[in-house]
Amino acid sequence: MATAGKVIKCRAAVAWEPNKPLVMEEIEVAPPGAHEIRIKVVATGLCHTDLYHLFESKKKEGFPAVLGHEGAGIVESVGPGVTKFKPGDKVIPLFISQCGECKFCRNPKTNLCEKGWSNERYDVMSDDMSSFTCKGKTILQFMGTSTFSEYTVVNEIAVAKIHDSAPLDKVCLLGCGISTGYGAAVNTAKVEPGSTCAVFGLGAVGLAAVMGCKAAGASRIIAVDINSDKFEKAKVFGATDFVNPTELSKPVSQVLAEMTNGGVDFALECVGNVGVMRSALESCTKGWGVSVLVGWTDMYDFSARPIQLITGRTWKGSLFGGFKSKDGVPKLVDEYMAQKLKLDDFITHTMPLHQINDAIELMKHGKCIRTILNVCPE
Repeated sequence: MATAGKVIKCRAAVAWEPNKPLVMEEIEVAPPGAHEIRIKVVATGLCHTDLYHLFESKKKEGFPAVLGHEGAGIVESVGPGVTKFKPGDKVIPLFISQCGECKFCRNPKTNLCEKGWSNERYDVMSDDMSSFTCKGKTILQFMGTSTFSEYTVVNEIAVAKIHDSAPLDKVCLLGCGISTGYGAAVNTAKVEPGSTCAVFGLGAVGLAAVMGCKAAGASRIIAVDINSDKFEKAKVFGATDFVNPTELSKPVSQVLAEMTNGGVDFALECVGNVGVMRSALESCTKGWGVSVLVGWTDMYDFSARPIQLITGRTWKGSLFGGFKSKDGVPKLVDEYMAQKLKLDDFITHTMPLHQINDAIELMKHGKCIRTILNVCPE
């Protein structure tokens, strides 16, 4: 392409500081270096983790930054040493890398990777190196991806090549939320046929967890949320029972135990709230109940009574649904293309990138499941 090897000036939504609206700016995007890929972002979802960084963690060291980590686009150019990607390829940038060489990548028990932004900088959620500048300042690349920009540069170990006919404004959701919730059920919890499950929180991640429970053959899926308006949508993905904790006169764990003869087999916490994490664990049956932490937070300690685990419950965490990123995402795209995985039903709003702050307001107030932001035309 004509832009190969040159700095690209493009539009991006910049988070200059915590707890402030994003600002549409012209930024400069450097050409890809060795083993890097420059991507034209076509579409991106807005995920709660973007809001977590902007409004909740408030780590000033993580700003200014371009947020966004749930995108899909087209390879514009590749840097030296890149052999498995070429301009024109459809791709999904990944916030978890898969180098294929480190001790984690070689171990089938985990999807962690020693390389990439996340190894040492979870607190500020970005690498200290960036391909972005604006007004003479370095702009950090959030989670190594920064999809709220028309162009971004990503290390090749954090890019998945996908099917040429995949609709980018749908499969972008596989860059985070849907893969995270779905995989938490099928990979991390390992939900079993005929089992009883509870899913706490019915945002996109929670609804994807419901979908995963159903795909794994659960016979009963209890959807738990303080917003009863979400229950109809949860039915679409397979929920069978519905509980609103604000309408109960006793703890939700006690109610679920009464509903299920002692507790559910599997409970997935998809909120990122340490109190809900404890409730999810306590909702599990003793003996074999498994509870999985899926919601992202790193701000508070969580706690439980030791007897909960001593009597046979298991507490686990799930990052990106347990999928090894470069291997897993293309397969999920293929499942969607074969109509074995829902994506369209998660999308409630579609907007241009410059309306990003409107999309943020929708999510803050629980008025959407997923908003797709159109960034560049294909």
